[in-house]
Amino acid sequence: MTTQQMLVRAKDASYETPKLTEEIKNAALYKTAELIEARAEEILAANKADTEAAQGKLSASMLDRLRLDKKRLSAMTDGIRAVAQLPDPVGVVLSENVRPNGLKITKKTVPLGVVAIIYESRPNVTSDAAALCLKSSNVCVLRSGSDCYGTAKAIVGAMREGLRLSGLPEDLINIVPDASRQSAAELMTANGFVDVLIPRGGKGLIQSCLKNATVPCIETGTGICHVYVEKTADQSMALDIIHNAKTSRPSVCNAAEVCLVDRAIAREFLPKLKKRLDNVELRLDPEAAVIIEGTPAGENDFDTEFLDYILAVKVVGGTEEAAEHIRRHSTHHSEAIITNDKNAAEYFQNSVDSAAVYVNASTRFTDGGEFGLGCEMGISTQKLHARGPMGLCELVSYKYLIEGNGQIR
Repeated sequence: MTTQQMLVRAKDASYETPKLTEEIKNAALYKTAELIEARAEEILAANKADTEAAQGKLSASMLDRLRLDKKRLSAMTDGIRAVAQLPDPVGVVLSENVRPNGLKITKKTVPLGVVAIIYESRPNVTSDAAALCLKSSNVCVLRSGSDCYGTAKAIVGAMREGLRLSGLPEDLINIVPDASRQSAAELMTANGFVDVLIPRGGKGLIQSCLKNATVPCIETGTGICHVYVEKTADQSMALDIIHNAKTSRPSVCNAAEVCLVDRAIAREFLPKLKKRLDNVELRLDPEAAVIIEGTPAGENDFDTEFLDYILAVKVVGGTEEAAEHIRRHSTHHSEAIITNDKNAAEYFQNSVDSAAVYVNASTRFTDGGEFGLGCEMGISTQKLHARGPMGLCELVSYKYLIEGNGQIR
């Protein structure tokens, strides 16, 4: 089957989604989770082959992003079941009013239609995206990266069987037949077949979609996330938060990439930071380099999503300078301030224009599951339609339903 043939079938399937009740969708979600578990060995074998093929091509952190094990597979099926337990976002009445002429106008949520997702080496995106689309009565078209194509295909195969056993069209969940650049280009320009395109991956993928897509596109994901340690911060808390934000999983978009330290505490705090992050390469601005040893920061180090055990460090003169630095270098994903000063916290949250702005917590919480969304379609870094972790409510639009009794204008 060609990509175009698959898109035709996906569009046809989207016309059937108004028939999907919440009970039908939930039953199908539970069945797809069962089938993934039943085919666990097949999926893990496909992932092992993908991971072995990627050796020497991907960094250690990116290989970790690609790798599945029983625990991660279980987390995927837990995510599907969590989505099933969330309220149906379709058919929700947003407003109702009766005009002076007697017209009754109702604003109600409806599916987006066919949602295409282009993503890189993240096998869990496959099940997350498919589950969210199914629960929101959308048809999904998945185009995985070549690094995880075998894994994604095995996951989709299990989920399509779950749909079939639930009496639903398998074409509600689709995977593009190859992971070539041509297939990505076809999705970007599939006007009339794709209602919205969501890229999940690195800066290159996202910029390619924004530049070349003729279908509506939601910008997601590149995360140059900052943690600012303000002069009144509990330094032990700050070290714990930075360690978590940088090292718990450096290959994800909500990992910290930049640490800003208030000049008033820099000589005390930076040696503690270096000791705590003993497995992280610190890229230091000139002021920080006077205090601790590390690699001098290069021209682009404060504008780089490292996705690795690397952290850029800069000394700043206070909260206003920290906010100004973030304004110039942020990708509007997630930023955090560590402080005991309520005024500094309030200024930071009001001044920093990112999708998620934290006080005394790790940026690693910017995640659909952690926000109570079950799982996520991606982290939107734009402002129109969706911002931050995209769950079910971000996968619907709305329409107006008008009832009259002969009114004319």
